[in-house]
Amino acid sequence: MYFAIVIPIIALLAWIIFRKKSNQPNLAAANLQPLELSLKKLLDSHIDYYHRLSSKEKKRFESHIAGFLAYVRIEGVGTEITDVDTVMIASAAIIPIFGLGDWEYSNLTSVILYPDTFDKEYQFEGNDRAIQGMVGSGYMNGQMILSRPSLEKGFSPMAGKENTGIHEFVHLVDKSDGATDGIPENLMPNDFATPWLKLMHQEMHRIKEGHSDINPYALTNEAEFLAVASEYFFEKPDQFKQKHPELYQQLSSIFRQKPAQ
Repeated sequence: MYFAIVIPIIALLAWIIFRKKSNQPNLAAANLQPLELSLKKLLDSHIDYYHRLSSKEKKRFESHIAGFLAYVRIEGVGTEITDVDTVMIASAAIIPIFGLGDWEYSNLTSVILYPDTFDKEYQFEGNDRAIQGMVGSGYMNGQMILSRPSLEKGFSPMAGKENTGIHEFVHLVDKSDGATDGIPENLMPNDFATPWLKLMHQEMHRIKEGHSDINPYALTNEAEFLAVASEYFFEKPDQFKQKHPELYQQLSSIFRQKPAQ
């Protein structure tokens, strides 16, 4: 029987605490790590964002991937981690922060991959399994859980505008200022928050009225709007720029990159 079914929540808590203690990041070493050739090949075959980079940017992206893997543990619960899983998770992490210099996820120690969607009790069997990914809080602070099918779908040719991995890592970027509220204040000038909120609420109204192609899940709250819009921004940047030019400019300023060709 799967790990998440047979081991109670208290045991999962103990496991997470142990992992935190044994996985303290060595950020200086992370910046010096080269990326294995096998992982480079998987980047080339699975990550469309990587294809759109120049040769110089590809090398920098590879370096960031290697750094991330040096200080964040990736582990499976009920499944074995493959190199493809590793490349997709690390790419989802690096894509939102690629324009932010030496940014590192100080609020993340490990990513836990599940074989399927899961429920609020972290179970991935049974009914009511609607969660595709989540950033932990409380005793799960510093952890991220991702569903493998959702992760893979986000990087498939049929992904469309959605990418669960990118979505969850944008939440972490948002959370880095102390609040997951859709306003990553440490990436904005002081006078940027108000116009950004106004633009968000305008677009949320358009979504509600059926006049926007942004996923209606963005209506949940401002934090989800940022994450959902960011998925679209990175997955289909040319389309996003054409249909949402103001949002494109604002997200370009936040993430300090312009992914549209």
